[in-house]
Amino acid sequence: MDDDRPDVLLTGLLFYDLVLTGLGGPPTPGEEIWTAGMGSSPGGIANLAVAASRLGLRTSLATVFGDDFYGTYCRGVLAGQEGIDLSLSRTAEGWPTPVSVSLALPGAPRRPGGAPVHDRALVTHGSTPPCSQDDLMGDPPEARTALVHIEAEPHAWLAKAAANGTRIYADVGWDPSRQWSTDVLDQLALCHAFLPNEVEAMAYTRTDSAVAALGTLSDLVPVAVVTRGGDGAVAVDQTTGEYADVPALDIDVLDATGAGDVFGASFVAASLGGWPLDERLRFATLAAGLSVRRHGGALAAPGWYGVDRWWRTVTDPDVRRAYGFLDDRIPADPGPPVHHAPVTPPNPRATPNGDPH
Repeated sequence: MDDDRPDVLLTGLLFYDLVLTGLGGPPTPGEEIWTAGMGSSPGGIANLAVAASRLGLRTSLATVFGDDFYGTYCRGVLAGQEGIDLSLSRTAEGWPTPVSVSLALPGAPRRPGGAPVHDRALVTHGSTPPCSQDDLMGDPPEARTALVHIEAEPHAWLAKAAANGTRIYADVGWDPSRQWSTDVLDQLALCHAFLPNEVEAMAYTRTDSAVAALGTLSDLVPVAVVTRGGDGAVAVDQTTGEYADVPALDIDVLDATGAGDVFGASFVAASLGGWPLDERLRFATLAAGLSVRRHGGALAAPGWYGVDRWWRTVTDPDVRRAYGFLDDRIPADPGPPVHHAPVTPPNPRATPNGDPH
């Protein structure tokens, strides 16, 4: 019998992201800087939604759109272009869609002779949405998985989703108070998997390394993953007894916005496919790596099309061996080229068809 549940259920705050590129440095008070480039894209929870949908997952998103230009644009991209189900979402009259302006600033190369790593500064305008996550979800529909961002205050819908059989994959954010309350980890009792970065993982577990944090987390949740940026990721799956430690690929970082969301969505896609832990971790690391070669958050997600194009160009024998499983995993039809964030001027490292070298 066909399973008509959504593959992924999502809720959270949506932003309209405006990315300014080509800046030589940050502006100072009283100074006007002309930027060489600009791009726009849905952001926030849209990062996860687009990344999941581009991997062929039936994706249902509950969020709030403002009844303004920015909300109309984001709704059109998510539903019309990316095929995301927005039936749980609402448009709020008189409420402005949050807008985040990202200043992409150059930094030092990650390696000698490499392209500079770009950092970013953010300026955001917005206010609390008129509908909470619990308002939007109510009694959440059954779904195969939910990708959630756990916070200090638990959301009631999360327990309801776990109770109806939805597998919860969670991450957590930076704690501006720097208290790193371990109460947050109590919510892992509802979760199937937890995917923090190493800074968050070490802070919440009071440990001094990613591996030590992983050991603590693996006692709290069936699948624990700790991402380490340029050092890759480590994971334990207690349901299968697997451990994996995967290095990052050597990819120049242009804009890291949304890379963690691409990692999470890709890990869920591979998990739904029943892949071994090492393959799940490598695939998520690859997809996140491909996303940082483009500006923007949501529309930087590579999808199967981007993964397929990358795999066709790989000649390094070590990489061919490590990622050989892709021969059996990439769909026979990886789909059409994905839409990237409109950037002016275009990515200077792109080929004529729009794909980065």
